[in-house]
Amino acid sequence: MLVLITYDVNTETSHGKKRLRQVAKQCVNYGQRVQNSVFECVLDEAKCREVQHKLEQIIDKEKDSLRFYYLGNNYKNKVVHMGTKESFDVEDILII
Repeated sequence: MLVLITYDVNTETSHGKKRLRQVAKQCVNYGQRVQNSVFECVLDEAKCREVQHKLEQIIDKEKDSLRFYYLGNNYKNKVVHMGTKESFDVEDILII
């Protein structure tokens, strides 16, 4: 299923800047960055729980926020993109 992970980390302190980098590093492991604090991730339920748990351990719940949007398996017609930063189809063949 496609899961959109968004976050807002308070970066007023050095600890906040560190949390922001840690959250971004974890998200990169699960999907592709489509905007500064937005990742598209194709995950099964177990991986989704795994990333939620990891991110929950990083953030400060008093200052930061995480949002998970579950777009399901039939997501291709639910996403419309305009402008720069074209992304790639994460379920397509990728030749490096």
